[in-house]
Order: sequence, then structure tokens, then C-alpha cells
Amino acid sequence: MPKVLLTGKPGTGKTTLIKKVIEELKRETGGFYTEEIRERDKRVGFKIKSLNGEEGILAHINVRSKFRVGKYGVNIEDLERVGILAIKEAMEGDKLIVMDEIGRMELYSKKFQQQVLSCLESNRSLLGTIQDRHNEFLDKIRKREDVTIIRVTPKNRDLLLPQIIRLFRKNAN
Repeated sequence: MPKVLLTGKPGTGKTTLIKKVIEELKRETGGFYTEEIRERDKRVGFKIKSLNGEEGILAHINVRSKFRVGKYGVNIEDLERVGILAIKEAMEGDKLIVMDEIGRMELYSKKFQQQVLSCLESNRSLLGTIQDRHNEFLDKIRKREDVTIIRVTPKNRDLLLPQIIRLFRKNAN
């Protein structure tokens, strides 16, 4: 089963591309995505949302936490409650697992990392994003032979949809 992770700079269209792939494949999906929280046109945090409707605060300027990414306090409880459960539920069915994203905030939870690795070890299809940074966990994922990493740029993003669709359709049987 294909395991495809998109990477690239913020704002290059990774999440939009994932949504287009899901729409085109017409497969049942499970998993999670992250979304900005904005107040008065300023980003103040991030939500984590499962594809079945659960949501929580992943990080926020008002979250008090020993885990921080820049000005944001990371909410490990909601990450584990929403993110881990979403991955587990997606793995139970024959769903395309969506993880948007595997990044710095998510790396503060060992339980979350274990769930990501469990998903990678499974025979399930995965479509997600991986932050364009280097650390031990992210590099371990990138080095896996069963993971295809695709770099998304403003120049290539519109050309990648057919390529990604082919990867999933070729391995659907």
C-alpha cells in the first residue's frame, strides 16, 4: 500500500493537494489535519481536527505548556485525544489514512510518534504531510523505503495531482 508524504515550505499547497487527491480517489478516509486559528487576521494558534469531526486545540498563544513552538504552547492532551484516536480509527477500517501534518508540535508526544510508526508499519495506505525540517524522528520516517516523499513547490503543485493519483491507483489492487 502506498505511503505518500508531501513536504515543502508553508503555503505551497500541500493541504490543498491532499484535499484534491481525496476528492479524486473517492475513497473512505480517516485521520486528521491541522488548521490555523485566526483572530483579527492574526494567527493565534492551531486546531487539530479528525476527519470524523472531533477537534481540539493543538497549540495556542494562550496555552500554558512546557512544550512550546515559538510563541505557541502545545496542548499534548488534545493532540493525543484527537490525533491518536483518529489514526487508530482509520487503521481499523480499510480507509486511506490522512495525517496533515507530522511536524514539530506533534513531536512532543511519544505516544503520537508511536502511533505514526504503527501506521507506517501497517499495510494501510497513507497520505500526509511531513514538515520540511530535520530531527531524528522526521528523518527516520524519510529514510523508510516504503515511504514516498514528494516535494511541493508553487511551480510543481498543479502537476503533482495525476502523479499522486497514479501511485494510489497502481497499488489499489
